[in-house]
Amino acid sequence: MIGPLNQVAMGEKKADIVLKNCRLVNVYSREIIPQTQIAILKDRIAYVGRDASHTAGEKTAIIDLEEKFVTPGFADSHIHIDQYILPSELARHALLCGTTALFSDPIDIVSVCGYRGFREFVRMTDELPIRVFHMIPGGLPVDRKFSHARTISKTEQKKTFELASVLGMGEVFSWTKVTTHDPITIQNISHILENGGIVNGHTAGASDKKLNAYIASGIFSCHEPVNYDQVMERLRLGMWVMMRDGSIRRDLESIVPNVLSNKTYLDRLMFCTDGVTPKDLLEFGMIDHCIRKSVSIGMEPIDAITIASRNCFEYYKMGNDLGGIAPGKLADILVFDDLDKLRPDKVFVGGKLLVAHGNLVSKSPKPVLSKWITKTVRVRHKFAENDFLVRSKESSVQATVIRMDTEIITKKDSEELCVRDGNVAASREKDVWKVAAIDRTYGTGKKCVGFLKNLGADIGAFGSTQSFHENDMIVIGSNEKDMALVANELAKAQGGMVAARDGKIMCRFEMPVAGLVSKLPLEEAVVQYNEIDEKIAESGCKFKQPHLIPLFLPFLALPEVRILYSGVVDVKNRAYLKILGG
Repeated sequence: MIGPLNQVAMGEKKADIVLKNCRLVNVYSREIIPQTQIAILKDRIAYVGRDASHTAGEKTAIIDLEEKFVTPGFADSHIHIDQYILPSELARHALLCGTTALFSDPIDIVSVCGYRGFREFVRMTDELPIRVFHMIPGGLPVDRKFSHARTISKTEQKKTFELASVLGMGEVFSWTKVTTHDPITIQNISHILENGGIVNGHTAGASDKKLNAYIASGIFSCHEPVNYDQVMERLRLGMWVMMRDGSIRRDLESIVPNVLSNKTYLDRLMFCTDGVTPKDLLEFGMIDHCIRKSVSIGMEPIDAITIASRNCFEYYKMGNDLGGIAPGKLADILVFDDLDKLRPDKVFVGGKLLVAHGNLVSKSPKPVLSKWITKTVRVRHKFAENDFLVRSKESSVQATVIRMDTEIITKKDSEELCVRDGNVAASREKDVWKVAAIDRTYGTGKKCVGFLKNLGADIGAFGSTQSFHENDMIVIGSNEKDMALVANELAKAQGGMVAARDGKIMCRFEMPVAGLVSKLPLEEAVVQYNEIDEKIAESGCKFKQPHLIPLFLPFLALPEVRILYSGVVDVKNRAYLKILGG
């Protein structure tokens, strides 16, 4: 392609497209250049300058942008896109937001389906109009002593890394595996680095010598800093920081003001969402939201756009091809009426016009799903009330309880509970619920029934097949009958979220793709998704986003108490807890 681009730049060969009357947002020189013209040949830029008339021929499409702003496409430097909606739906709406590249860490699809799931997920994204780059999940298993998630073997990792869209390893969030020299973790990291790949980091809670050891192992990025001090500690040690503003955490307001007031160098900062829910995707957007929010805090638009584009691609060693508007670069170009609302009027990806006048003009191929990936919820039998009993011969017992302080944060607690007909009962008076973790991946029939406190909802049961990163079926209930109903509905639907009360279904959101992802268009999916949180919250739940509770209850990377189908775990002390008499 070098020869033809060279020839177009010289006027010896004609361009396919010329964009004229642009106000170019130049992320290399930090200036906005009026009256710029851009010549494109096939998927790349051949010329950027004052006058591209020498590149135009009879068949060249001349597009007058009438002094509109032109920027590079935005990139989400770290996102989990194996959640809630199909990648094709996410791509469709990402384009409308100006996000033209996603760096995906499909950890949950792998935890359910292993190597086969990773390959299927890559296949699902291969034909999308957006650029999707993949990282091999680096956080599985979270803790080998307890975790039962599927993983990718060393041999499979080597095969996976050969795929063109795979750039390296995703977040290694169990950083203690690095600092304690876990052999398998070190071998996996070494293989990626020795073959020129990138390894992404997750350093929540790490500092000083532990953080130094982690970075010295070849991991140079982190999306976990939640305030300016944490950002600076990592920048000073040569890390790149992915500033996060997504559905799980929104950290920009704690970071950007001090970055600006201290005139911190911006060239190793990126934006990421870490994942967006259907509701937030429609309400806020993606990386465009990160830019708008940073600008509202006081950042210059050109700096925010540079963080959203050039910086990300330079971190991923792709700066020669992407991240800016310059000769030789791939023609991923956004066109804006203004830099305030930041709603793209036009979007080009690889020189193809995909969005015009704010609407999609290019149809994506309809996703074709392999049948096996919609049949991953494996249970041995239909659930009954007896499956959720906790047996005791006493009249009352002291039970270990998982206390919910937020949707995510748990603490170990205990409560005295009554025993009725040999079953330790939940207690509405004490706001103590039963919680069951059920193997839905291997079909073993294994389960654990424990107790949870502080939900506060007037419902019978709520359950989900989506949970970080074990993907047990989690069912929370005030009575065993509704718990059985919810579990059976989840199995029948092959995944999703369901709430019930008095033997009737209140609401449901079906996610049959690996039990993680809906097959619905985003506009339909968001209605069902919203209804889950709204109906449970309206019933008196103490938390605004109750769907996060089963999502995080098995997450072994967070303290204090988690539940798996194998038992209730004290994460810090790495020990199983007794449910009764503990």
